[in-house]
Amino acid sequence: MKTAICYYSAHHGNTLRLLEAMADGNDIELIDVRARAAVCLEQYDAVGFASGIYFGKFHDSVINFLRQYLPEGANVFFVSTCGHISKRNTAAISAAAAEKRANVLGSFSCRGYDTFGPFRLVGGIARGRPNERDIQNARKFYASLKVPSPNT
Repeated sequence: MKTAICYYSAHHGNTLRLLEAMADGNDIELIDVRARAAVCLEQYDAVGFASGIYFGKFHDSVINFLRQYLPEGANVFFVSTCGHISKRNTAAISAAAAEKRANVLGSFSCRGYDTFGPFRLVGGIARGRPNERDIQNARKFYASLKVPSPNT
């Protein structure tokens, strides 16, 4: 499966660590949304969107990238790292994908070392995450994605 994953990973690089592990041995192109001015996503079987979670949602740059470049009806999935896992973390990006009538294949989230805002005062939370188990689970998640055939 030819895949692009459009991502924003700052602070501790938690999200990028997961994505690099997922890409290893797979046909995945990692696209840093800060570094690409334009991209053609029509050539991919699936497009992932990945980010740390900021104030309960994906980074705005990733959501805006999806709105600007995702083709109508594309197969998408989401990957995130966060200090606190919540189903609400994907609400904004899921809504943006729905605007494009995207087929959501699934989402993966794990804890990530977080020193944002007040967490910095206590040395951060989720220290040591993502860990090897998280990385293996991210690989399993990607391997489990099923892209429907165009005739279904």
